[in-house]
Amino acid sequence: MKDIVALNRSLIVSADMVDIEGLENLVNAIKDVQGIGAFKIGFSLLTYGLQRVTDTIKATMGKPIPVIYDHQKAGNDIPRMGRQFARMIKNSGIDAVILFPFAGPVSQENWILSCREHSIEVIVGSVMTHEKFLASEGGYIDDSAAQRIFRLSCHLGVRHFVVPSTKLDWVRTLYELLLKGLKEEDFTLYTPGFIEQKGEIEAFGQIVKSKWHVIVGSAIYEKHSIEDMKQAAIEIVAKINSVK
Repeated sequence: MKDIVALNRSLIVSADMVDIEGLENLVNAIKDVQGIGAFKIGFSLLTYGLQRVTDTIKATMGKPIPVIYDHQKAGNDIPRMGRQFARMIKNSGIDAVILFPFAGPVSQENWILSCREHSIEVIVGSVMTHEKFLASEGGYIDDSAAQRIFRLSCHLGVRHFVVPSTKLDWVRTLYELLLKGLKEEDFTLYTPGFIEQKGEIEAFGQIVKSKWHVIVGSAIYEKHSIEDMKQAAIEIVAKINSVK
C-alpha cells in the first residue's frame, strides 16, 4: 500500500466550501502547523481549475503536501466515465481521490481501476455522516451496501477508507470487516464529522487502532482571521495527539 499521508495520525484540512482567496488564506494559516497530513478539496473550487487550485496549495505551503480531491460523491456514473474522471484528476496534479461508489459493483470496479491505472490513490467510503442516509435510519441506501462496497474495494486492492465519526457503530462494523481480510498496518482510515457535526476524536480513536486521519473543514476556515484559523488547527492536532 502506498501511504497517501506520511504521518500515522494527522489533521487533514478540508477546503470544500471556500473560494480561491479563502483557500490561500487557509493555507497560509496552517502551513506552519505541525501535524497537518494533507489538504482535501471539493467541487466548489472547480470554477478556478483543479490545476490552479493544486498549484496554489503546494506553492503556498512551500513544502510537499498531498492533495485529495473529493467530488461529493464520485464513482456514481456509468463505468466508462471512470477513465475520463481519472484522466482529469491525473492532469491536475492531485494525489488521491475519494469515491463513494453507490452505483453498483461494475461502476465501482471501473472507477477504482481507472484511477489506479493513472497512479491516483483511491480512498473509498460507503456511509455518510448525516442522518437518514442508510435505510435503517430512514434513508435510501440499503445497509448491506455499505459492507459490500468495502469488501469489493479490498478485493480490488484499495487500502484507504472513509468512515463516519458521527456513527460509531458503523465505525466498529466497518473496521472489524477490514480486519477480517487485512492486518491493522495494511489500511488507513479517514474520518469526517468532527466539531461541527459533533463527532468525538477521542471516542473514535478508542475504536480504531490502525492508522487514521481526521478531516476538518468549516471549524477552521470559518474563523475570522488567519491567526484564529491557525489556532483552531493547532487545537485539533492536539486532540488527535492526545488519544492514547
